[in-house]
Amino acid sequence: MLKNIFLKDEIRKVSVPVFIVGAGPSGLTTAALLAKYGVKVLAVSQHSGTANSPRAHITNTRAMEVFRDLGIEEKVYDVASVEEMENVVWCTRLAGQELARLSSWGYGDDRRSEYLTASPSKMCNAAQHVLEPVLLDVARESGAEVLFNTEVLEIEQSSEKVYALVRNRETGEEYIVESDYAVGADGARSLVARSLGFEFEGKMGEGHAVNCWFDADLSKYCADRKAVLFPTLQPGNDDWIGGGTFICVKPWNDWILLFMYNPDNADAETNEEAVLERIYTLIGDRDVDVNIKAISKWTVNNMFAKSMVKERIVLMGDAAHRHPPAGGLGTNTCVQDAFNLSWKLAYIINGYAGQDLLQSYSDERQPVAKQMVNRAITAMVNMQAVPQALGFFPGQSEEDGWDALEVFSSPTEEGKTRRKKMREALELQNWQFNGIGGEAGHHYLSSHAIVSDGTTAEFNSENSQVHIHPTTTPGATLPHAWLQRNGVNVSSIDLVGNGKFTIITGLGGDAWLRSAAKVSESLGIDVNLVSISVDGDITDHYGAWADVSEIEDDGCLLVRPDRFVAYRSKGLVSDTDAAISQAFRAILCL
Repeated sequence: MLKNIFLKDEIRKVSVPVFIVGAGPSGLTTAALLAKYGVKVLAVSQHSGTANSPRAHITNTRAMEVFRDLGIEEKVYDVASVEEMENVVWCTRLAGQELARLSSWGYGDDRRSEYLTASPSKMCNAAQHVLEPVLLDVARESGAEVLFNTEVLEIEQSSEKVYALVRNRETGEEYIVESDYAVGADGARSLVARSLGFEFEGKMGEGHAVNCWFDADLSKYCADRKAVLFPTLQPGNDDWIGGGTFICVKPWNDWILLFMYNPDNADAETNEEAVLERIYTLIGDRDVDVNIKAISKWTVNNMFAKSMVKERIVLMGDAAHRHPPAGGLGTNTCVQDAFNLSWKLAYIINGYAGQDLLQSYSDERQPVAKQMVNRAITAMVNMQAVPQALGFFPGQSEEDGWDALEVFSSPTEEGKTRRKKMREALELQNWQFNGIGGEAGHHYLSSHAIVSDGTTAEFNSENSQVHIHPTTTPGATLPHAWLQRNGVNVSSIDLVGNGKFTIITGLGGDAWLRSAAKVSESLGIDVNLVSISVDGDITDHYGAWADVSEIEDDGCLLVRPDRFVAYRSKGLVSDTDAAISQAFRAILCL
Protein backbone atom coordinates (compact mmCIF):
# COMPACT_ATOMS: atom_id res chain seq x y z
CA MET A 1 0.00 0.00 0.00
CA LEU A 2 1.42 3.36 -1.04
CA LYS A 3 1.70 6.09 1.56
CA ASN A 4 -0.94 8.82 1.35
CA ILE A 5 1.59 11.44 0.36
CA PHE A 6 2.19 9.69 -2.96
CA LEU A 7 -1.55 9.77 -3.74
CA LYS A 8 -2.26 13.44 -3.00
CA ASP A 9 -3.36 15.47 -6.02
CA GLU A 10 -2.18 18.84 -4.71
CA ILE A 11 1.53 17.98 -4.73
CA ARG A 12 3.40 18.52 -7.99
CA LYS A 13 4.28 15.34 -9.89
CA VAL A 14 7.01 14.70 -12.44
CA SER A 15 6.84 11.58 -14.63
CA VAL A 16 9.83 9.95 -16.32
CA PRO A 17 10.57 6.42 -17.55
CA VAL A 18 13.76 6.15 -15.44
CA PHE A 19 14.60 7.96 -12.21
CA ILE A 20 18.21 7.76 -10.97
CA VAL A 21 19.04 8.53 -7.34
CA GLY A 22 22.66 9.67 -7.27
CA ALA A 23 24.86 11.49 -9.74
CA GLY A 24 28.31 10.04 -9.17
CA PRO A 25 30.16 7.89 -11.72
CA SER A 26 27.50 5.15 -11.80
CA GLY A 27 24.49 7.46 -11.91
CA LEU A 28 25.96 9.83 -14.49
CA THR A 29 27.17 7.00 -16.74
CA THR A 30 23.73 5.39 -16.60
CA ALA A 31 22.02 8.71 -17.36
CA ALA A 32 24.33 9.33 -20.31
CA LEU A 33 23.86 5.85 -21.78
CA LEU A 34 20.07 5.84 -21.36
CA ALA A 35 19.78 9.29 -22.94
CA LYS A 36 22.00 8.13 -25.80
CA TYR A 37 19.64 5.18 -26.27
CA GLY A 38 16.67 7.55 -26.53
CA VAL A 39 15.21 7.08 -23.02
CA LYS A 40 14.02 10.08 -21.03
CA VAL A 41 15.84 10.02 -17.70
CA LEU A 42 16.07 12.18 -14.57
CA ALA A 43 19.04 11.89 -12.21
CA VAL A 44 19.21 13.76 -8.89
CA SER A 45 21.90 14.34 -6.29
CA GLN A 46 21.63 15.86 -2.83
CA HIS A 47 25.04 17.45 -3.32
CA SER A 48 25.61 20.90 -4.79
CA GLY A 49 27.55 19.56 -7.77
CA THR A 50 29.96 16.91 -8.95
CA ALA A 51 32.70 15.48 -6.70
CA ASN A 52 34.73 18.18 -4.94
CA SER A 53 37.80 16.01 -4.28
CA PRO A 54 39.74 13.26 -6.12
CA ARG A 55 38.37 10.15 -4.31
CA ALA A 56 38.49 7.27 -6.85
CA HIS A 57 41.12 7.65 -9.56
CA ILE A 58 42.40 4.44 -11.22
CA THR A 59 40.42 3.95 -14.46
CA ASN A 60 40.93 0.58 -16.11
CA THR A 61 40.57 -0.52 -19.71
CA ARG A 62 37.02 -1.85 -19.41
CA ALA A 63 35.79 1.46 -18.01
CA MET A 64 37.64 3.33 -20.75
CA GLU A 65 35.95 1.09 -23.34
CA VAL A 66 32.57 2.19 -21.95
CA PHE A 67 33.67 5.81 -22.29
CA ARG A 68 34.79 4.94 -25.82
CA ASP A 69 31.26 3.71 -26.55
CA LEU A 70 29.90 7.01 -25.17
CA GLY A 71 32.26 8.96 -27.43
CA ILE A 72 34.17 10.60 -24.55
CA GLU A 73 37.31 8.47 -24.33
CA GLU A 74 39.60 11.26 -25.55
CA LYS A 75 37.91 13.79 -23.26
CA VAL A 76 38.66 11.55 -20.29
CA TYR A 77 42.29 11.23 -21.36
CA ASP A 78 42.45 15.02 -21.64
CA VAL A 79 41.60 15.49 -17.94
CA ALA A 80 43.47 12.40 -16.75
CA SER A 81 47.15 11.56 -16.66
CA VAL A 82 48.99 8.42 -17.67
CA GLU A 83 52.72 8.85 -17.11
CA GLU A 84 52.60 8.04 -13.39
CA MET A 85 50.95 4.65 -14.00
CA GLU A 86 54.32 2.98 -14.55
CA ASN A 87 55.18 1.87 -11.01
CA VAL A 88 54.30 1.37 -7.39
CA VAL A 89 57.21 2.45 -5.16
CA TRP A 90 57.63 1.43 -1.50
CA CYS A 91 59.95 3.59 0.61
CA THR A 92 60.59 4.59 4.20
CA ARG A 93 59.93 8.22 3.25
CA LEU A 94 59.81 9.96 -0.12
CA ALA A 95 63.21 11.46 0.71
CA GLY A 96 64.37 8.26 2.41
CA GLN A 97 65.33 4.74 1.42
CA GLU A 98 63.52 3.06 -1.45
CA LEU A 99 62.58 -0.46 -0.43
CA ALA A 100 60.92 -2.01 -3.47
CA ARG A 101 59.46 -1.13 -6.85
CA LEU A 102 56.89 -2.93 -9.00
CA SER A 103 56.13 -2.22 -12.64
CA SER A 104 52.36 -1.79 -12.65
CA TRP A 105 49.33 -1.91 -14.91
CA GLY A 106 51.09 -3.43 -17.88
CA TYR A 107 54.16 -1.19 -17.97
CA GLY A 108 56.59 -4.00 -17.15
CA ASP A 109 58.28 -5.77 -20.04
CA ASP A 110 56.67 -9.07 -19.01
CA ARG A 111 53.11 -7.67 -19.03
CA ARG A 112 53.07 -4.93 -21.65
CA SER A 113 52.01 -7.09 -24.58
CA GLU A 114 49.14 -8.65 -22.61
CA TYR A 115 47.64 -5.23 -21.85
CA LEU A 116 48.15 -4.01 -25.41
CA THR A 117 46.45 -7.03 -26.97
CA ALA A 118 43.56 -7.00 -24.48
CA SER A 119 42.08 -3.63 -25.41
CA PRO A 120 42.43 -0.67 -27.76
CA SER A 121 42.03 1.57 -24.71
CA LYS A 122 44.67 2.26 -22.11
CA MET A 123 44.37 2.72 -18.39
CA CYS A 124 44.68 6.18 -16.90
CA ASN A 125 44.60 8.09 -13.66
CA ALA A 126 41.29 9.99 -13.90
CA ALA A 127 40.43 11.35 -10.47
CA GLN A 128 36.74 11.51 -9.67
CA HIS A 129 36.59 15.32 -9.39
CA VAL A 130 37.75 15.72 -13.01
CA LEU A 131 35.98 12.64 -14.41
CA GLU A 132 32.48 13.47 -13.18
CA PRO A 133 32.20 16.82 -15.04
CA VAL A 134 32.98 14.98 -18.31
CA LEU A 135 30.23 12.45 -17.54
CA LEU A 136 27.82 15.23 -16.58
CA ASP A 137 28.45 17.06 -19.85
CA VAL A 138 27.81 14.00 -22.03
CA ALA A 139 24.72 13.08 -20.03
CA ARG A 140 23.19 16.52 -20.51
CA GLU A 141 24.31 16.79 -24.13
CA SER A 142 22.61 13.45 -24.80
CA GLY A 143 19.34 14.71 -23.30
CA ALA A 144 19.42 13.53 -19.68
CA GLU A 145 18.14 15.86 -16.97
CA VAL A 146 20.52 16.02 -13.99
CA LEU A 147 19.56 18.03 -10.90
CA PHE A 148 21.80 18.83 -7.94
CA ASN A 149 20.74 20.08 -4.50
CA THR A 150 17.84 17.63 -4.79
CA GLU A 151 17.43 14.97 -2.12
CA VAL A 152 15.18 11.94 -2.04
CA LEU A 153 13.19 11.78 1.18
CA GLU A 154 11.19 8.61 0.55
CA ILE A 155 10.91 6.02 -2.20
CA GLU A 156 8.63 3.03 -2.75
CA GLN A 157 7.09 1.06 -5.56
CA SER A 158 3.82 -0.50 -6.69
CA SER A 159 3.43 -3.27 -9.24
CA GLU A 160 3.38 -0.67 -12.02
CA LYS A 161 5.34 2.40 -10.89
CA VAL A 162 8.05 3.77 -8.60
CA TYR A 163 7.26 6.83 -6.47
CA ALA A 164 9.81 9.11 -4.86
CA LEU A 165 9.29 12.14 -2.65
CA VAL A 166 12.06 14.62 -3.37
CA ARG A 167 12.98 18.03 -2.01
CA ASN A 168 14.76 20.93 -3.63
CA ARG A 169 17.32 21.86 -0.97
CA GLU A 170 17.57 25.44 -2.21
CA THR A 171 13.85 26.31 -2.37
CA GLY A 172 12.46 23.73 0.04
CA GLU A 173 9.84 22.60 -2.49
CA GLU A 174 8.79 18.97 -2.22
CA TYR A 175 7.34 17.05 -5.15
CA ILE A 176 6.77 13.51 -6.41
CA VAL A 177 8.80 11.77 -9.11
CA GLU A 178 6.82 8.95 -10.71
CA SER A 179 8.82 6.55 -12.88
CA ASP A 180 8.58 3.17 -14.54
CA TYR A 181 11.94 2.16 -13.06
CA ALA A 182 14.35 3.61 -10.53
CA VAL A 183 18.09 3.18 -10.06
CA GLY A 184 19.72 3.43 -6.64
CA ALA A 185 23.14 4.88 -7.36
CA ASP A 186 23.27 6.78 -4.09
CA GLY A 187 26.44 5.42 -2.52
CA ALA A 188 27.38 3.37 0.52
CA ARG A 189 24.69 4.95 2.73
CA SER A 190 22.04 4.26 0.10
CA LEU A 191 18.56 5.46 1.04
CA VAL A 192 17.18 3.35 -1.81
CA ALA A 193 18.75 0.16 -0.43
CA ARG A 194 17.45 0.86 3.09
CA SER A 195 13.96 1.90 1.99
CA LEU A 196 13.40 -1.14 -0.21
CA GLY A 197 14.95 -3.63 2.22
CA PHE A 198 17.78 -4.89 0.04
CA GLU A 199 19.78 -7.52 1.93
CA PHE A 200 23.58 -7.47 2.19
CA GLU A 201 26.39 -9.83 3.10
CA GLY A 202 29.58 -8.71 4.84
CA LYS A 203 30.49 -5.98 7.29
CA MET A 204 30.76 -2.21 7.36
CA GLY A 205 33.38 -0.24 9.29
CA GLU A 206 36.19 -2.82 9.38
CA GLY A 207 38.79 -0.06 9.35
CA HIS A 208 39.01 3.73 9.54
CA ALA A 209 40.97 5.83 7.06
CA VAL A 210 41.73 9.43 6.14
CA ASN A 211 42.26 11.02 2.74
CA CYS A 212 44.20 14.27 2.91
CA TRP A 213 44.23 16.19 -0.37
CA PHE A 214 47.14 18.59 -0.64
CA ASP A 215 49.41 20.50 -2.97
CA ALA A 216 53.18 20.08 -2.82
CA ASP A 217 55.93 20.04 -5.43
CA LEU A 218 57.41 16.57 -4.93
CA SER A 219 58.93 16.27 -8.39
CA LYS A 220 62.49 15.87 -7.09
CA TYR A 221 61.43 12.71 -5.24
CA CYS A 222 59.09 11.25 -7.86
CA ALA A 223 59.76 12.40 -11.43
CA ASP A 224 62.65 9.96 -11.94
CA ARG A 225 60.67 6.99 -10.57
CA LYS A 226 57.20 7.63 -11.92
CA ALA A 227 54.48 6.03 -9.83
CA VAL A 228 50.86 6.63 -8.95
CA LEU A 229 51.31 5.10 -5.48
CA PHE A 230 54.11 5.58 -2.95
CA PRO A 231 53.39 3.47 0.17
CA THR A 232 55.67 4.51 3.03
CA LEU A 233 56.67 1.75 5.46
CA GLN A 234 57.58 2.44 9.07
CA PRO A 235 58.66 0.28 12.04
CA GLY A 236 55.85 -1.02 14.22
CA ASN A 237 53.32 -1.03 11.38
CA ASP A 238 52.26 -3.70 8.89
CA ASP A 239 49.07 -1.96 7.72
CA TRP A 240 48.24 -2.54 4.07
CA ILE A 241 49.09 1.11 3.33
CA GLY A 242 51.98 1.32 5.78
CA GLY A 243 52.40 4.59 7.66
CA GLY A 244 50.60 6.26 4.77
CA THR A 245 50.42 6.05 1.00
CA PHE A 246 51.01 9.04 -1.25
CA ILE A 247 48.62 8.93 -4.21
CA CYS A 248 49.54 11.06 -7.20
CA VAL A 249 46.51 12.96 -8.49
CA LYS A 250 48.47 14.98 -11.06
CA PRO A 251 52.25 14.78 -11.50
CA TRP A 252 53.93 15.95 -9.35
CA ASN A 253 52.13 18.68 -7.43
CA ASP A 254 48.67 17.33 -6.64
CA TRP A 255 48.48 14.58 -4.01
CA ILE A 256 46.43 12.56 -1.55
CA LEU A 257 47.89 11.03 1.58
CA LEU A 258 45.88 7.98 2.62
CA PHE A 259 46.42 6.60 6.11
CA MET A 260 44.62 4.53 8.75
CA TYR A 261 43.69 5.95 12.14
CA ASN A 262 42.39 4.75 15.49
CA PRO A 263 38.75 5.85 15.88
CA ASP A 264 39.25 6.03 19.66
CA ASN A 265 41.87 8.72 19.06
CA ALA A 266 40.33 10.31 15.97
CA ASP A 267 40.54 13.97 16.98
CA ALA A 268 44.23 13.77 17.86
CA GLU A 269 45.19 11.84 14.72
CA THR A 270 43.04 13.58 12.11
CA ASN A 271 43.16 17.28 12.96
CA GLU A 272 44.95 19.46 10.40
CA GLU A 273 48.04 20.00 12.55
CA ALA A 274 48.51 16.26 13.13
CA VAL A 275 47.92 15.44 9.48
CA LEU A 276 50.39 18.11 8.34
CA GLU A 277 52.99 16.67 10.71
CA ARG A 278 52.39 13.21 9.27
CA ILE A 279 52.83 14.53 5.72
CA TYR A 280 56.16 16.16 6.59
CA THR A 281 57.34 13.05 8.42
CA LEU A 282 56.54 10.78 5.49
CA ILE A 283 58.01 13.15 2.90
CA GLY A 284 61.18 13.49 4.99
CA ASP A 285 61.78 17.07 3.87
CA ARG A 286 60.39 20.00 5.88
CA ASP A 287 61.45 22.56 3.29
CA VAL A 288 58.67 21.43 0.95
CA ASP A 289 55.72 23.85 0.86
CA VAL A 290 52.57 21.86 1.70
CA ASN A 291 49.06 23.27 1.23
CA ILE A 292 46.26 21.09 2.66
CA LYS A 293 43.05 21.43 0.63
CA ALA A 294 40.75 18.93 2.33
CA ILE A 295 40.72 16.19 4.97
CA SER A 296 38.04 13.51 4.85
CA LYS A 297 37.41 10.33 6.82
CA TRP A 298 35.98 7.09 5.50
CA THR A 299 35.54 3.49 6.58
CA VAL A 300 36.83 0.25 5.12
CA ASN A 301 33.81 -1.82 4.13
CA ASN A 302 33.39 -5.41 2.97
CA MET A 303 29.80 -5.74 1.81
CA PHE A 304 27.71 -6.57 -1.24
CA ALA A 305 24.00 -6.89 -1.99
CA LYS A 306 22.56 -10.39 -2.17
CA SER A 307 20.43 -9.21 -5.07
CA MET A 308 20.69 -5.98 -7.07
CA VAL A 309 17.09 -6.00 -8.36
CA LYS A 310 13.76 -5.69 -6.56
CA GLU A 311 10.95 -5.60 -9.08
CA ARG A 312 11.24 -2.11 -10.63
CA ILE A 313 14.16 -0.82 -8.56
CA VAL A 314 17.83 -1.70 -9.00
CA LEU A 315 21.03 -0.94 -7.12
CA MET A 316 24.39 -0.15 -8.63
CA GLY A 317 27.82 1.17 -7.72
CA ASP A 318 28.65 1.70 -4.05
CA ALA A 319 24.97 1.29 -3.17
CA ALA A 320 25.36 -2.38 -4.15
CA HIS A 321 29.01 -3.19 -3.43
CA ARG A 322 31.25 -1.55 -0.85
CA HIS A 323 34.92 -2.33 -0.58
CA PRO A 324 38.29 -0.68 0.09
CA PRO A 325 40.14 1.07 -2.75
CA ALA A 326 42.82 -1.61 -3.09
CA GLY A 327 43.18 -2.39 -6.77
CA GLY A 328 41.24 0.67 -7.92
CA LEU A 329 38.03 -1.30 -8.49
CA GLY A 330 35.35 1.13 -7.31
CA THR A 331 34.59 3.50 -10.16
CA ASN A 332 35.41 0.84 -12.73
CA THR A 333 32.83 -1.57 -11.34
CA CYS A 334 30.29 1.28 -11.15
CA VAL A 335 30.77 2.14 -14.82
CA GLN A 336 30.46 -1.47 -15.89
CA ASP A 337 27.28 -1.85 -13.82
CA ALA A 338 25.87 1.06 -15.83
CA PHE A 339 26.87 -0.45 -19.18
CA ASN A 340 25.16 -3.73 -18.30
CA LEU A 341 21.97 -2.14 -17.00
CA SER A 342 21.33 0.70 -19.43
CA TRP A 343 20.67 -1.23 -22.64
CA LYS A 344 18.38 -3.62 -20.77
CA LEU A 345 16.26 -0.79 -19.37
CA ALA A 346 16.15 0.85 -22.79
CA TYR A 347 14.97 -2.35 -24.50
CA ILE A 348 12.31 -2.98 -21.84
CA ILE A 349 11.00 0.60 -21.91
CA ASN A 350 10.93 0.70 -25.70
CA GLY A 351 8.97 -2.56 -25.81
CA TYR A 352 11.74 -4.65 -27.37
CA ALA A 353 12.20 -6.95 -24.35
CA GLY A 354 10.16 -8.45 -21.54
CA GLN A 355 10.49 -7.10 -18.00
CA ASP A 356 12.16 -10.35 -16.91
CA LEU A 357 15.28 -9.14 -18.72
CA LEU A 358 15.89 -6.81 -15.76
CA GLN A 359 16.61 -9.76 -13.46
CA SER A 360 19.58 -10.68 -15.66
CA TYR A 361 21.27 -7.46 -14.47
CA SER A 362 21.46 -8.87 -10.95
CA ASP A 363 22.20 -12.41 -12.14
CA GLU A 364 25.22 -11.08 -14.02
CA ARG A 365 26.49 -8.19 -11.93
CA GLN A 366 25.90 -9.47 -8.39
CA PRO A 367 28.54 -12.26 -8.73
CA VAL A 368 30.93 -9.63 -10.11
CA ALA A 369 30.16 -7.37 -7.13
CA LYS A 370 30.94 -10.22 -4.73
CA GLN A 371 34.13 -11.01 -6.62
CA MET A 372 35.28 -7.37 -6.58
CA VAL A 373 34.71 -7.04 -2.83
CA ASN A 374 36.63 -10.24 -2.12
CA ARG A 375 39.33 -9.22 -4.56
CA ALA A 376 39.85 -5.87 -2.81
CA ILE A 377 40.03 -7.52 0.61
CA THR A 378 42.54 -10.07 -0.71
CA ALA A 379 44.64 -7.24 -2.16
CA MET A 380 44.72 -5.54 1.25
CA VAL A 381 45.93 -8.73 2.92
CA ASN A 382 48.54 -9.30 0.20
CA MET A 383 49.99 -5.82 0.74
CA GLN A 384 50.88 -6.68 4.33
CA ALA A 385 53.45 -9.14 3.00
CA VAL A 386 55.74 -6.25 1.99
CA PRO A 387 56.34 -4.73 5.48
CA GLN A 388 56.43 -8.23 6.93
CA ALA A 389 59.29 -9.14 4.56
CA LEU A 390 61.20 -6.18 5.97
CA GLY A 391 60.69 -7.44 9.51
CA PHE A 392 58.14 -4.77 10.51
CA PHE A 393 55.31 -5.82 12.81
CA PRO A 394 52.72 -4.20 15.13
CA GLY A 395 53.99 -3.08 18.53
CA GLN A 396 57.61 -3.09 17.39
CA SER A 397 59.86 -0.33 18.77
CA GLU A 398 61.28 2.16 16.31
CA GLU A 399 64.83 1.04 17.18
CA ASP A 400 64.01 -2.63 16.55
CA GLY A 401 62.32 -1.70 13.28
CA TRP A 402 65.30 0.16 11.90
CA ASP A 403 67.57 -2.69 13.05
CA ALA A 404 65.34 -5.08 11.07
CA LEU A 405 65.72 -2.89 8.01
CA GLU A 406 69.50 -3.04 8.35
CA VAL A 407 69.26 -6.84 8.39
CA PHE A 408 67.15 -6.70 5.21
CA SER A 409 69.95 -4.77 3.50
CA SER A 410 72.80 -6.86 4.93
CA PRO A 411 74.91 -9.57 3.19
CA THR A 412 73.79 -12.18 5.75
CA GLU A 413 71.74 -15.35 5.48
CA GLU A 414 68.88 -13.63 7.28
CA GLY A 415 69.14 -10.69 4.88
CA LYS A 416 69.09 -13.09 1.95
CA THR A 417 65.99 -14.82 3.36
CA ARG A 418 64.15 -11.52 3.80
CA ARG A 419 65.03 -10.31 0.32
CA LYS A 420 63.63 -13.57 -1.06
CA LYS A 421 60.45 -12.96 0.94
CA MET A 422 60.30 -9.48 -0.55
CA ARG A 423 60.43 -10.88 -4.09
CA GLU A 424 57.61 -13.26 -3.14
CA ALA A 425 55.67 -10.37 -1.59
CA LEU A 426 56.02 -8.30 -4.76
CA GLU A 427 54.80 -11.22 -6.84
CA LEU A 428 51.63 -11.20 -4.72
CA GLN A 429 51.05 -7.55 -5.61
CA ASN A 430 50.42 -8.47 -9.24
CA TRP A 431 46.98 -9.54 -8.02
CA GLN A 432 45.99 -5.86 -7.83
CA PHE A 433 48.64 -3.90 -9.73
CA ASN A 434 48.83 -6.12 -12.83
CA GLY A 435 45.54 -7.97 -12.46
CA ILE A 436 44.00 -7.40 -15.86
CA GLY A 437 42.23 -10.76 -15.68
CA GLY A 438 40.24 -9.75 -12.62
CA GLU A 439 39.65 -6.25 -13.98
CA ALA A 440 38.61 -7.07 -17.53
CA GLY A 441 38.01 -10.82 -17.74
CA HIS A 442 34.52 -11.02 -16.23
CA HIS A 443 32.31 -13.81 -17.44
CA TYR A 444 28.57 -14.09 -16.89
CA LEU A 445 28.02 -17.71 -15.97
CA SER A 446 24.32 -17.86 -15.07
CA SER A 447 21.96 -15.59 -16.98
CA HIS A 448 19.04 -16.03 -19.35
CA ALA A 449 20.45 -13.11 -21.35
CA ILE A 450 23.25 -15.46 -22.44
CA VAL A 451 22.64 -18.52 -24.64
CA SER A 452 25.16 -21.17 -23.65
CA ASP A 453 26.76 -23.34 -26.31
CA GLY A 454 27.84 -25.89 -23.75
CA THR A 455 31.47 -24.81 -23.58
CA THR A 456 33.36 -23.42 -20.62
CA ALA A 457 36.43 -21.24 -20.30
CA GLU A 458 38.97 -20.42 -17.59
CA PHE A 459 37.60 -17.51 -15.57
CA ASN A 460 37.71 -18.19 -11.86
CA SER A 461 41.16 -19.65 -11.24
CA GLU A 462 44.03 -17.84 -9.52
CA ASN A 463 45.71 -17.47 -12.90
CA SER A 464 42.63 -15.85 -14.44
CA GLN A 465 42.67 -13.10 -11.81
CA VAL A 466 46.08 -11.90 -13.03
CA HIS A 467 46.04 -12.91 -16.69
CA ILE A 468 43.28 -12.38 -19.23
CA HIS A 469 42.13 -15.21 -21.49
CA PRO A 470 40.41 -13.78 -24.58
CA THR A 471 37.50 -15.93 -25.67
CA THR A 472 34.17 -15.71 -27.47
CA THR A 473 32.54 -18.20 -25.12
CA PRO A 474 28.99 -16.91 -24.51
CA GLY A 475 29.07 -14.73 -21.41
CA ALA A 476 32.51 -13.27 -22.14
CA THR A 477 33.34 -9.84 -23.50
CA LEU A 478 34.14 -9.71 -27.20
CA PRO A 479 37.93 -9.94 -27.59
CA HIS A 480 39.84 -7.00 -29.05
CA ALA A 481 41.59 -7.57 -32.39
CA TRP A 482 42.89 -5.01 -34.85
CA LEU A 483 41.03 -5.21 -38.16
CA GLN A 484 41.04 -3.03 -41.23
CA ARG A 485 38.00 -1.06 -42.41
CA ASN A 486 38.52 0.60 -45.78
CA GLY A 487 42.26 0.46 -45.17
CA VAL A 488 42.16 1.99 -41.66
CA ASN A 489 42.85 0.00 -38.48
CA VAL A 490 39.75 -0.51 -36.33
CA SER A 491 39.25 -2.56 -33.19
CA SER A 492 36.76 -5.41 -33.20
CA ILE A 493 35.06 -3.79 -30.20
CA ASP A 494 34.37 -0.68 -32.28
CA LEU A 495 32.22 -2.82 -34.58
CA VAL A 496 29.76 -3.52 -31.74
CA GLY A 497 27.96 -1.62 -29.00
CA ASN A 498 26.31 1.80 -29.33
CA GLY A 499 23.05 0.41 -28.01
CA LYS A 500 22.69 -2.25 -30.71
CA PHE A 501 23.03 -6.01 -31.05
CA THR A 502 25.62 -7.09 -33.61
CA ILE A 503 25.94 -10.21 -35.74
CA ILE A 504 29.53 -11.06 -36.70
CA THR A 505 30.32 -13.68 -39.32
CA GLY A 506 32.73 -14.21 -42.23
CA LEU A 507 33.11 -15.82 -45.63
CA GLY A 508 30.26 -18.22 -46.28
CA GLY A 509 28.19 -16.79 -43.42
CA ASP A 510 25.76 -14.63 -45.40
CA ALA A 511 22.84 -16.76 -44.19
CA TRP A 512 23.44 -15.46 -40.66
CA LEU A 513 23.19 -11.88 -41.90
CA ARG A 514 19.95 -12.56 -43.79
CA SER A 515 18.43 -14.24 -40.75
CA ALA A 516 19.45 -11.36 -38.48
CA ALA A 517 17.89 -8.87 -40.91
CA LYS A 518 14.60 -10.79 -40.69
CA VAL A 519 14.69 -10.74 -36.89
CA SER A 520 15.52 -7.04 -36.94
CA GLU A 521 12.43 -6.37 -39.03
CA SER A 522 10.11 -8.67 -37.07
CA LEU A 523 11.15 -7.39 -33.63
CA GLY A 524 11.60 -3.76 -34.69
CA ILE A 525 15.16 -3.52 -33.35
CA ASP A 526 18.33 -2.32 -35.02
CA VAL A 527 20.82 -5.13 -35.57
CA ASN A 528 24.30 -4.28 -36.82
CA LEU A 529 25.51 -6.74 -39.49
CA VAL A 530 29.25 -7.36 -39.74
CA SER A 531 31.12 -9.65 -42.11
CA ILE A 532 34.88 -10.04 -41.70
CA SER A 533 36.63 -11.40 -44.78
CA VAL A 534 39.78 -11.13 -46.86
CA ASP A 535 38.57 -8.59 -49.41
CA GLY A 536 35.43 -6.89 -48.06
CA ASP A 537 34.86 -3.63 -46.21
CA ILE A 538 36.25 -5.18 -43.01
CA THR A 539 39.32 -7.38 -43.35
CA ASP A 540 41.58 -9.39 -41.06
CA HIS A 541 44.94 -8.95 -42.78
CA TYR A 542 46.91 -9.48 -39.55
CA GLY A 543 44.97 -12.65 -38.76
CA ALA A 544 44.30 -11.26 -35.27
CA TRP A 545 40.56 -11.91 -35.46
CA ALA A 546 41.09 -15.47 -36.65
CA ASP A 547 43.32 -16.03 -33.61
CA VAL A 548 40.67 -14.99 -31.05
CA SER A 549 37.26 -15.49 -32.69
CA GLU A 550 37.04 -19.25 -31.97
CA ILE A 551 34.60 -19.69 -34.89
CA GLU A 552 34.98 -20.83 -38.48
CA ASP A 553 34.60 -18.36 -41.33
CA ASP A 554 30.92 -19.32 -41.69
CA GLY A 555 30.28 -19.31 -37.94
CA CYS A 556 28.44 -16.60 -36.05
CA LEU A 557 28.64 -14.43 -32.95
CA LEU A 558 25.69 -12.47 -31.57
CA VAL A 559 27.07 -9.64 -29.44
CA ARG A 560 24.96 -7.62 -27.01
CA PRO A 561 24.99 -3.81 -26.80
CA ASP A 562 27.36 -4.06 -23.81
CA ARG A 563 29.85 -6.03 -25.95
CA PHE A 564 29.25 -9.37 -24.24
CA VAL A 565 28.89 -12.41 -26.47
CA ALA A 566 25.29 -13.62 -26.12
CA TYR A 567 25.25 -16.50 -28.65
CA ARG A 568 27.84 -18.41 -30.63
CA SER A 569 27.74 -20.96 -33.41
CA LYS A 570 31.19 -22.16 -34.40
CA GLY A 571 30.00 -22.98 -37.89
CA LEU A 572 27.05 -22.66 -40.24
CA VAL A 573 23.85 -24.46 -39.21
CA SER A 574 21.07 -25.74 -41.47
CA ASP A 575 18.39 -23.36 -40.14
CA THR A 576 19.95 -20.01 -39.32
CA ASP A 577 16.51 -18.36 -39.20
CA ALA A 578 15.42 -20.54 -36.31
CA ALA A 579 18.78 -20.32 -34.53
CA ILE A 580 18.92 -16.52 -34.58
CA SER A 581 15.24 -16.03 -33.81
CA GLN A 582 15.39 -18.39 -30.83
CA ALA A 583 18.54 -16.72 -29.54
CA PHE A 584 17.05 -13.22 -29.66
CA ARG A 585 13.79 -14.30 -28.07
CA ALA A 586 15.59 -16.09 -25.25
CA ILE A 587 17.91 -13.16 -24.56
CA LEU A 588 15.12 -10.57 -24.66
CA CYS A 589 12.65 -12.66 -22.64
CA LEU A 590 10.05 -12.61 -25.42
